[in-house]
Amino acid sequence: MASLSYIEAINRTLHEEMARDATTFLIGEDIGIYGGVFKATRGLLQEFGPERVIDSPISESLIAGMTVGAAMVGCRPLPEIQFADFISPAFDQIVQQLARFRWRTNGTYSMPVTIRTPYGGGVGGGVFHSQSNEAWFMNVPGLVMVAPSTVRDAAGLLRAAIRSEDPVLYWEHKKLYRSIKDELPEDEEFVTAIGEAHVAREGRDVTAISFGYTHHLAMTAAERLAEDGIEVEVIDLRTLLPLDTPTIKESVAKTGKAVIVHEAPKIGGIGGEIAAVLVVGSLVLACLAVAVVGTVAWPVDGSRGGGEGGQLVQGSRRLRGGIALTFLAVAALAVPLRRRDTFDVLN
Repeated sequence: MASLSYIEAINRTLHEEMARDATTFLIGEDIGIYGGVFKATRGLLQEFGPERVIDSPISESLIAGMTVGAAMVGCRPLPEIQFADFISPAFDQIVQQLARFRWRTNGTYSMPVTIRTPYGGGVGGGVFHSQSNEAWFMNVPGLVMVAPSTVRDAAGLLRAAIRSEDPVLYWEHKKLYRSIKDELPEDEEFVTAIGEAHVAREGRDVTAISFGYTHHLAMTAAERLAEDGIEVEVIDLRTLLPLDTPTIKESVAKTGKAVIVHEAPKIGGIGGEIAAVLVVGSLVLACLAVAVVGTVAWPVDGSRGGGEGGQLVQGSRRLRGGIALTFLAVAALAVPLRRRDTFDVLN
């Protein structure tokens, strides 16, 4: 067993998968000589050489676009978008080409491309380096999106993504890079199945649904509520697209209440989609209380996260674990609520 941080698990998995499959290669800004801005690709250039670890120009459209052609000739590209904020110049290549090409060619060509990108605030990154913009891609058929919350899943989901025949957006939260550690086996190629959420904590009173850094806020809130006799079931989504709706529905049918927590702005976020899954088309689930915890639609400020329970920095407002705790408590303790009640958490 080896004690690894989140980013060390990513780095080790890249090493292992590139050694296993000679068709894989990395491309991105500063990933070679510099080892990546966060050092996720440290040592890979020395091990695999400049033909498989390519320092690209500052051009996200090139980084994403060239992977389409590379995949067509049998490669398994592993591009890195240095910050999720900068993924927009690659939007056309990802949405119009990578996501559709396998279907446009009736399976003649697959697109086994894994795009890694760091997202999220709380590390002092400022307005252009702190966004949580995963919802931009939620309604794109053909794409897969994963967002690991734990060290084990950082490795397991990355391995699954690299071995997939579909294009995968792999969202890695910057605040988790060095803030969490876990023991991982050194002689086991474990894979976390794509499309399967994880019930990280069982409970009976309310379901908390989250991913990435906010999963840890939900877990902290759940532990505190347990001291008051409120048992929160916590679901770690792990895969954002496709959502594991059976696991979500099964849990919420049991608890009767759901709180969806994410760092991105509440309007247009993944939380609204999950809320719709719960209340639309089901006479049973439509009577549940559903709360969405998100941030307001303001630009991200430049301050750092921290403090008790952690905090998310988004829109110059700080969402502390205590806020998540408060609204989990409200949802758990409320007597029968009106259909589709929603708590506006930042008003």
